[in-house]
Amino acid sequence: MAWIKVAAEKDLTDDRLVVDCDDVEIVIFRLEDGYYAIEDECSHAEASLSEGEIREGCKISCPLHGAMFDIRTGKNLSFPAVVPVNAFPVKVEDGDIFIDYEG
Repeated sequence: MAWIKVAAEKDLTDDRLVVDCDDVEIVIFRLEDGYYAIEDECSHAEASLSEGEIREGCKISCPLHGAMFDIRTGKNLSFPAVVPVNAFPVKVEDGDIFIDYEG
């Protein structure tokens, strides 16, 4: 595993934060049961998932065409997306957020 520090918990002033890892934008979400990270670009079209609406506590809708993804796993849940987005393990230590990312 290649844990890299991407933010501090205090940086999440909202329920999400976009970070850049080797020119890949990743959105970190703070949900009721913890932190999750997925690639910020919809697998169907070039749209930022971080701009979507969180639904049912753990789903994000693409703001462009409405495709739904599971924030916890990156799994595509509805059309028009037929491919998942990458998900990254997250851990928090001493107020810092780390993701397991190997670019």
